[in-house]
Amino acid sequence: MKRKKGVAWLLTAALLMTLVSVSWVHGADKININTATAAELQAISGIGAGIADRIVKYREQNGPFKAAEDIAQVNGIGPKKYETIKDQITVK
Repeated sequence: MKRKKGVAWLLTAALLMTLVSVSWVHGADKININTATAAELQAISGIGAGIADRIVKYREQNGPFKAAEDIAQVNGIGPKKYETIKDQITVK
C-alpha cells in the first residue's frame, strides 16, 4: 500500500512539474520573425494572414530582419502596430 501511494505521489509530482515547465516556457516564448512560417506569425496579436504573408515575402526579398524594429518596414506594420507586437517577437 505504501508503495502504491509513493508511486502515485511521484507520478503526480512529475506531471505537475511538466505542466509548470511547459506553461512557463511557452509563456516566455517569442516568435522569431526570421524563421516563423506565415501560420506561426498569425499567433502574434494583430497579425492576420495578409500581413503574415507580407512578412514572409519581405524576408524572402530582403533577407532576415536584423532587428525586431525592422518589421515596421513591412507594409501594414507601422510604429503603432510595432509597439503592440514588440514584446511578442524576436530575431534571435
